[in-house]
Amino acid sequence: MFATARTETASQRVHPAIVGASSANWRTPTVTSESVPQTVWHWLAAALDELDYGIVLLFDGTHVVHINDAARVELDERHPLQLLGSELRAKLARDVAPLHEAVSDASLRGMRRLLTLGKDAERASVSVIPLEAADAGPRAVLVVLGKRSVCETLSVQGFARSYGLTSAETRVLVALCNGIPPARAAEELGVAISTIRSQIGSMRQKTGAESIRALVRQVAVLPPVKSTLRHNGAAHARGWFPSLQLSGV
Repeated sequence: MFATARTETASQRVHPAIVGASSANWRTPTVTSESVPQTVWHWLAAALDELDYGIVLLFDGTHVVHINDAARVELDERHPLQLLGSELRAKLARDVAPLHEAVSDASLRGMRRLLTLGKDAERASVSVIPLEAADAGPRAVLVVLGKRSVCETLSVQGFARSYGLTSAETRVLVALCNGIPPARAAEELGVAISTIRSQIGSMRQKTGAESIRALVRQVAVLPPVKSTLRHNGAAHARGWFPSLQLSGV
């Protein structure tokens, strides 16, 4: 187990994460040191699944320890990285060495690396980040997948709902966030350019944006969290730390 999941010597010791949770209006949770790690891992896995960035945790080379929901969606047949069993692999032969070097440098030397993999329309950027072990043991490596578009569809839809945009305005906003100019959006949506301009004006009034660029930026800088839940509360049993046995760690 990782150091943070080690069992305390006192069998009934309360985990530090819940110290201070009790007050006049709160009851101290009856959580033993034996049960806290599994609960904490569940929370951490659920938190990662709420992020709208693909996150893959590696250990011992390219062995996948955990992958969040966004990464599972991103790593489709078009992505330059592929999930093969429990391994993260480069799709193109030319990307194999750079990926291996970046992961090795992160794991062994603590170096961060930004990679651009793939080619043409399937190019994607990934960050390779070393995670220091708590007890100077071996490092895990975090791979963060870059966005394929400035504004994700879920983010646009959540933004539209929060400002009361109509379905027609939302379609225009999606087009603008994808870099489509108003004239082309009118053609693709089958409406007059005057209609598009009217809808843009309505969106700017509702959101307080001074321009199209400002409107798109409001969506682009939204917190990277999903607007819908992918789980019904079931336990995350997809390779999270409790199932990983690491000798000496």
